[in-house]
Amino acid sequence: MSAVDPTVVQELERLVEPLSREDPMSPLRWTCKSIRTLADTLQRMGHGASHRWVWATLHELNYSLQGNRKMEEGNQHVDRNAQFEHINGRVSREMRVGNPVVSVDTKKKELVGNYKNDGRKWHGKGEAPRVQGHDFPHPDVPRAYPYGIYDLARNRGHVVVGTDHDTGQFAVASIRGWWRAEGRRLYPRAQRLLITADGGGSNGYRARLWKLELQRLADELRFAISVCHFPPGTSKWNKVEHRLFSFISTNWRGEPLRDYETIVRLIANTTTATGLQVTCRLDRRKYSVGRKISDEEMSRVKIKKEKFHGEWNYTILPTQL
Repeated sequence: MSAVDPTVVQELERLVEPLSREDPMSPLRWTCKSIRTLADTLQRMGHGASHRWVWATLHELNYSLQGNRKMEEGNQHVDRNAQFEHINGRVSREMRVGNPVVSVDTKKKELVGNYKNDGRKWHGKGEAPRVQGHDFPHPDVPRAYPYGIYDLARNRGHVVVGTDHDTGQFAVASIRGWWRAEGRRLYPRAQRLLITADGGGSNGYRARLWKLELQRLADELRFAISVCHFPPGTSKWNKVEHRLFSFISTNWRGEPLRDYETIVRLIANTTTATGLQVTCRLDRRKYSVGRKISDEEMSRVKIKKEKFHGEWNYTILPTQL
């Protein structure tokens, strides 16, 4: 049906998204609306969607219908929900005026070699790939660090597979690579870039190297870069997790990640019913770890903090602005 009526999947996601909730420990999403209610609503909007089609499409999009579930976590920040609302407001405003909005994060590092990858694939009897009997390899065994940039407006993902270390320099280099490969072509009139990011890790709100590298990128692009961080412990609510990474994991499940070329190919072949497009490239550059950023270096970062949780919400201005 989506081939005949290309808007119906987007309309279905729009109906579900306001009531959907993401489980921080699972790529699944669920909705409190029934399948028949969603089908009836789509039909009233002029789409010939049956309840069976709605069920199949939501299943492909990693949704499931569930009842109430306790999700309250310990040590939640008092302003967690307020920050969610703040992020939603910022994202909506930037998208309305045509500025790029991307969700970024590093997927968990993966062992590169003939190791077990969770999940199952169809094989002939006795033809399943044989892999190592253990996955506690020597530290010299290569790792892959997939850094994802998800374009919220265009449903496009760009993944940079690092081979060295996940640092703030690597994170910003990946965003720079996305801009050069896709962003500047898709947003030739951009006046600002908005990034939503996890609260920790290489792109965390406390990471000085992340902000220093963003300053360099802002100077290169000659426009401001705004960042909104998700509160501590809520990174799985970031769109890159369930709009990009969950589908990558589904696509390569049961497939040994024997080499970097295999990883890049499997990521780039990831698609969804909503038309997700993914590009992927390999980054073999070295990124040093443990670098200390001095107060003097930080003083050169032209940062403007917002009134509401300025540690989470801030803008890096070009030096010459």
